[in-house]
Amino acid sequence: MKTITCKKDGTNLDCVVFGKGAKTLVLIPGLSFQRVKGAALPLAYMYRAFTKGYTVYVMDKKDTVPDGYTIRDMAEDTAFMMEYLRLSAADVVGVSQGGMIAQYLAIRHPGLVHKLVLCVTASRISETMEKAINRWIWLAREGDYAGLVADMFEKMYSEAYRKKNRRLIPLLSRIGRPKDYSRFIALAEACLTCNAYPELHQISCPAFVIGGKEDQVAAGSASEEIAGKLSCEIYMYEALGHAAYEEAKDFNQRILRFLQEPCFRP
Repeated sequence: MKTITCKKDGTNLDCVVFGKGAKTLVLIPGLSFQRVKGAALPLAYMYRAFTKGYTVYVMDKKDTVPDGYTIRDMAEDTAFMMEYLRLSAADVVGVSQGGMIAQYLAIRHPGLVHKLVLCVTASRISETMEKAINRWIWLAREGDYAGLVADMFEKMYSEAYRKKNRRLIPLLSRIGRPKDYSRFIALAEACLTCNAYPELHQISCPAFVIGGKEDQVAAGSASEEIAGKLSCEIYMYEALGHAAYEEAKDFNQRILRFLQEPCFRP
């Protein structure tokens, strides 16, 4: 495991690398306070299913986020980092905000993407997403980390998971409290700039969409909309929401099967 950093626009772009496989997998994570730098071990564990066949690159956003930063800008930063690392024709997996970035990457830089997996994401802003993101932005501006953690917990996880783990909220509210909320706010605001839907027809690589029917952040219908536009494979978890990537034990295996097989039927 290692971290690679490159400079762009006067700030850093970080990438965590792990795995020994001959193929290349680029993972683009979602909106979070957590940076990939310093998180190599938990990321390698979370995505261990891919490490035998792939060398895995987990891409972060800029350390210092400029005003007006957009999802398109994030895609250009990801392309810059991939070109810096001399990566091309990679299998790309984007989760949540990372899925928005991955769509623009495949649209604007098709030579960088071999296969595309879009997880619990959207191609344009819905009322559900706008309400959720604006709530998180407001809580972050108020410095209400406990409220933000609680709201994310309620919106992201399934009812069964919430009932089982609700007692963990006070603990989670004390872990990872940021000194500064500005980067998170700027990244959250960027989510509201996503409008890849009119350009989805330009994606020519094989694609797979995976989502949760009960998604209260991106909305389950957003995953179905993308798959319909791309005429691609889709799998929806009936009882799971935005955190399906964490709750579903077979989530990574479904992705891996799609990446390995010419024609995957969930």
